This record gives sequence, C-alpha cells and structure tokens, in this order.
Amino acid sequence: MNKKLWEASKAIKNKSNLFRYEKFLAQNYNYNISQKYHKLLKWSIANPSNFWSSIWDFTKTKGKKNFKFKYSKNLINSKFLIGSKLNFAENLLSKNDNTKAITFISENGYREIRTWSQLNSTASKIIEFFKINKIKKNDRVAAYLANTIETVESFLATASVGAIWSSCSPDFGINGVIERFIQIKPKLLIISDRYYYNGKEINVLERLPAILKKIKSIKKVIIINYPGKSFIKFKSSNKVKIFYWKDIKRLRSKKIVFNKFDFDHELAILYSSGTTGKPKCICHRAGGVLLQHLKEHQLHCEIRPGDNVFYFTTCGWMMWNWLVSSLSSKASIVLFDGFPMYKKNDLLLKMAEKENVTLFGISAKYIDSIRKLNLYPKLKYRLKKLKTICSTGSPLSEDSFNYIYKKIKKNIHLASISGGTDIVSCFILGNIYSPVISGQIQNNGLGMDVDVFDENGKSINNKKGELVCKSAFPSMPKKFWNDRKNIKYKKAYFNKFKNIWHHGDYAERKNSNGYIIYGRSDATLNPGGVRLGTSEIYSVVEKFKEIKECIVVGQSWDNDIRIVLFIVLNKNYKLEQSLIQKIKKRIRIEASPRHIPSKIIKVSDIPRTKNGKIVELAVKNIIEGNKIKNIQALANSEVLQEYKNLKELKI
Repeated sequence: MNKKLWEASKAIKNKSNLFRYEKFLAQNYNYNISQKYHKLLKWSIANPSNFWSSIWDFTKTKGKKNFKFKYSKNLINSKFLIGSKLNFAENLLSKNDNTKAITFISENGYREIRTWSQLNSTASKIIEFFKINKIKKNDRVAAYLANTIETVESFLATASVGAIWSSCSPDFGINGVIERFIQIKPKLLIISDRYYYNGKEINVLERLPAILKKIKSIKKVIIINYPGKSFIKFKSSNKVKIFYWKDIKRLRSKKIVFNKFDFDHELAILYSSGTTGKPKCICHRAGGVLLQHLKEHQLHCEIRPGDNVFYFTTCGWMMWNWLVSSLSSKASIVLFDGFPMYKKNDLLLKMAEKENVTLFGISAKYIDSIRKLNLYPKLKYRLKKLKTICSTGSPLSEDSFNYIYKKIKKNIHLASISGGTDIVSCFILGNIYSPVISGQIQNNGLGMDVDVFDENGKSINNKKGELVCKSAFPSMPKKFWNDRKNIKYKKAYFNKFKNIWHHGDYAERKNSNGYIIYGRSDATLNPGGVRLGTSEIYSVVEKFKEIKECIVVGQSWDNDIRIVLFIVLNKNYKLEQSLIQKIKKRIRIEASPRHIPSKIIKVSDIPRTKNGKIVELAVKNIIEGNKIKNIQALANSEVLQEYKNLKELKI
C-alpha cells in the first residue's frame, strides 16, 4: 500500500496549467505561490467566490461576468455568479479555422474529421433549421444517437438557441428510451438510423414507431445516417414530420449570433441509472457545468489548445458531456463508436497511437480486461504524445494501477477520477503536483469541500465511510424535472446528513489526502452489523486465473446478512471444491475472515447497466424476491433470471 508510482518532474510542474493558475492568483488575489496542491485546495474551499470567479477569468470564459454569490445553509438554494450571462455553445465553438476539431472513428475503421470552420458551419445550419421549425429557448431536444460528429453538432446547436439537450445512446431499448424522454416532453427527436457493435448492424429506426406512439410531444424527427452509410428510409404518419440529415446540410450557413443566457440557464437533462427506481431527470445548468469542466480539464487534466482528447463513452453517459466540453479549451476531441475490442484486443490503444491522443480516457473495467489478457502495449506502441490516462466508472484496482505503469507507459499521469451523472463532473480526481499512489485517487477537486463521514456525520481518515461534500458548488443540479418543491432532489442527496451532499459512494480518505472508492454504499455488505466494501472481495477474486469476473452481494438470512459471491469462470475451468476453498483462503488472508462468502455460486454472466457498471442492488433484490423497479436500466437484464430462486440460497 502507499506505493508511489509516478511524480511529475519539476520541469513538468513549472510548465503546467496549474502553475500558471497559481501565478494568476498571485497577480490578482494576493496568493502566495507554493506548488503545493493541499495549500491551493484549502484556499479554493475557503474562498469560493474568488475561486469560481477566478476560473471564469483564468479560462477566458466568454460572456458577461457579475461578481455576486449567495451561500445558503440549505445547499440547494446557493447561487453562483448571479446575473452573469453566457452562451455555452459559444464557449465550445472557441475556434473557427481549418485545423482539426473532431475526429470520428468507427469500430470498422471508418474515419472522418471535422475542422473548426466546418463545425461552426454545420452548427449554424442546424440553428437555422431550429429557427424555421420554431425550436427555441427551453424546448427539449431529445437525441437517440450514436457517438458521432453529427451528435456533437446537434448538441452545440441546441445549446446555442437555449433549448435543453437530452440524450440516450442507441444501446438503450425502446422502453428505456420512452421511460426517460416521456418525462421531459421533447418537441424534437434526433435519431440515428443504425449503429454497429462487434460487427453487428442494429437498425434503430425500427424502434421509432413505438417511440412516437408513446411520446406524443414529438412533432418532428431528424434522421441521421450512420457515417459512411446511406440512409435507411422511414415512412412516417401525417402527425410527425420527418427530416433527414441531408435536408439540414442543404441549408445555408450563416455566422452564428450567440444570444447570452443566464448563468443558471438549463443546459441538459441527464438520467440516473434507474436501478433503484424510475430514472430521475437531472437538469443541469449551463454556467456551472462549463466552469466545472474548464477547471477539471485545464487544472486537473492539463488539457491545452491543440491537444487530442479521447474518452471511451456513449452518448448516454455523463463522460460524453465531459469529453465534448474539452472543445472549450481549444482542444480537439476523438470520438469512437462501437466495440472497443472489435477484431483486435488493443484497438483503442492502436487508435491512441495513430491519432496522437494526449488524454486517453477509459473505464476501470477496460484496464482490468486488457490486464487479464496480459497485453503488453508498451512493446508495440510508443504513445509519444500521451500525457494523461483517466479512468472512471468503477474503482481502479491496485493491480490495474501497477499494470498501466509497467505495461502501457512509465512516464504518464494516471488520474483515476470519481464523480457522477448527478454533478456531470468529479468530486475527486488527479492533479499534476501530487504523486500518483497505487490504488488511490489523488485528491479533492479544487473548490470541492469533499470529506468522508461515519454514520454519525463525523469526519474520518483511514476508515471507510460515506463520501460527502460539505459546501455548495456550481455544477449541482438546478433541479429534477417535474419535481415540485425539490422533494426528490432533497431525498436523493440531503436525507442522510443535514445540509451535506451525500453522494452514496463508500470511500476512504488516506493520510496522504488520496481517496479509495469502494463502490455504492447502498450495496455495502453488512454481516454481523460490520460494514464491508465489496471492492475488497473483488480485488482478491479478480486475481484468480480461473475467474473471468464476479459480483458480490449481501443476502438477508437468519436475521443477519450473509455474503454471496457469484463468479463467471474462464474456459476450461470448473467450480470444484478445491477452487472454492482456495478462494475463501485467499479472501481470509488478503481481506479478513469477515469477508469470506457464505456461498460461492457459478453463473454465466454478470448483469450491468448500459454504462457497463455491475448492478449489485439488482442481484440482491432478485435473490431476495424483491421487485426490480427499473429493469430497463440494464443492458443484459435477461441474465437476472439465472439468479432467481437458486436452491443454493435456500439453505
């Protein structure tokens, strides 16, 4: 534990955005430069008004800034930069020249680029379409789209006119899409005609009649053909007017006139995973999201003009929004659509090499997968331009930390990050001043008063507890859609601790100020009343060559909780008694006797959300005979049948 894997050289620190920011503070806020992150963090939390105002100025945010703030004990009522005006899209369309803005790559190798001038031109044509079709401020635009350049262009146009964007990726089924979009009553739907995954073509337009039948508010539809493919035709009813992307492209390009909207104007609606009930429609504000992303990109991830930023994501995950916002730092973005290991296990790494990616963003599961395949990318790819690897989605294990430095790249800033759809950003993430410690996320985000509480609301170190944020921040949701008096909003984040944001993650803060995330606290194991994190079991079990993956839950049993471990075996292995004993022995040694599962059961697959997260709560509910409130949130809900009424769990 506490093994230092990497630290930036003095030369790197001196050239960093973070050091430039310290110098900016010294010139404007009487700040004493130290190149010590904990000092800068402390100042940012103690001086929130000056801090968030300085982010606007340092990043050269376009708009009219008004230095006025309101801080309330009731965090929901806090306000930032009151009366300030900006246009989110104007800040992302930060250039208008012939250099590259976006690169799109499909799993089959199809590639196209869009220059900044082309990006501005197409966005202006969509804006013109919106004007003709009376799409205006506060209207909802629903997007059911693949991760393509056209999706980004549609988002930019939506934000330009002050309409509210909301997207689902095409791997969401019909019911999942209806369940989300029907709540927000969109006027316009933009839809991909198809998408590809692992070589298979999936027709999305076949789902359109069912969507239109249920969501009556949709009066117009734009169909986008998949890049490199001709259109799939669609016959519509008279009630809904259909347009094709080529209709948009025929419109005349004009110089965009960006109207300024309030700092708190609604930008986008994202959705909770829905594993614990009907998906919540989380409405985010433009100014808060923009400042938070600019801060994270430039000060935490060292993104600079001309960088090539990549994140493996779909349009249904908050990391898509985070990726697209990189444009506001005058960086180019790389979009990938499809299966990340199509015909080649190191497909994404090959792409990173070819596209000169500077920030390579992936999930912890992806790193774990290539580690288990024993890939050695360092022998094939120099990744000369790569400065930062970001990982999120689930906790990154110590083994994966070590693997990156040993087999991918030695001189790299590995920034494990953790936040959520709830804030479209991060609570804890990396920085260039602090060393990278194996298994730990480096520190709080600047301006984020993050802590770890015990059950009694007391701050704790070196113990597992609840991840909280003790003061307001600008990317807190503005509201939940259709949530009168913020009843659902308050219940989601402020029920557990008074006037403290409770995020629902189980975490530990180390003496180094680094963090370890242990997964969702609502899936925490509690045998004998002792709270245990599931990741401690995962970190042991995932080392077994016999085991492909696993999921662990607590089952209510005999007035207590017993631990149940489900495992998917690799080929040519069987769940024999000798393997069961070996697993239990290793868990006893590496975790504790309390972590030993009462039952170890073989299954064929693990249920997960559309974003690839394993769903412990759904498994717990099904083995205990409880109803799963929103099965549509799962990518492979059919596998849950395998967990139902297991005889092993009745004795």
